[in-house]
Amino acid sequence: MDDAPPVVAPSTAQERAAWLAVQHAEPTLAVVDDAGRFAGLVPAPTLLGVLLEEHDEDMARLAGFGGSSASARTATVEPVRRRLAHRLPWLLVGLAGALLAAAIVGRFEEQLASEVLIAYFVPGVVYMADAVGTQTEALVIRGLSLGIGVRRIALRETLTGVLLGALLGALALPMVWALWGRADVAAAVALALLAASSIASLIALVLPWLIHRLGKDPAFGSGPLATVVQDVLTVAIYLVVATAVVL
Repeated sequence: MDDAPPVVAPSTAQERAAWLAVQHAEPTLAVVDDAGRFAGLVPAPTLLGVLLEEHDEDMARLAGFGGSSASARTATVEPVRRRLAHRLPWLLVGLAGALLAAAIVGRFEEQLASEVLIAYFVPGVVYMADAVGTQTEALVIRGLSLGIGVRRIALRETLTGVLLGALLGALALPMVWALWGRADVAAAVALALLAASSIASLIALVLPWLIHRLGKDPAFGSGPLATVVQDVLTVAIYLVVATAVVL
């Protein structure tokens, strides 16, 4: 007879109760209330089910996705119709954003015609801002899948985005100046990289969190939506800065 058996309260977390039974090699657990009165038993099949459920969830988190492995498996093997339903709406938003970016470029047609060199660096600045945002976005989605809130990483990721933009701008400045012989264009590229990278980090922090709060899978929506927002803002930032510095 065990004169001091392990007991749990009705409010004890199920994972803790299951591991308590494992640690004490008990097939069942007694449940007692705050007054120490016997309230019932947790049978062995229930404890085993809890262990399997928690193991499934932990493995899903370690693999980088939330919920459970069952839901992730469903998303992976779902039919083509559901794949399109999950992805196409976000890509349509991206298409609209691409048209908006083209319209923004069109508003600067005179400036680009008078100084064609400005246009050379639009793809590079857009790509670098996207790359910085994609790194932040991957960390945020991975953190959400592991139960790490955005607030815990927001300040560090924001500072990281600013520092990355400053470093990229500092590296681009002498290279553009040396290769094209234009200090003003080099300064515009460097300033645009600083501003666009900083803003890209903020966008990559906010959008996955917002989509997650709305109950949607950030893995589907964050990439296309963050990319189009970053691209539109980056194009606008670069052309505004280039117009102010170069022309």
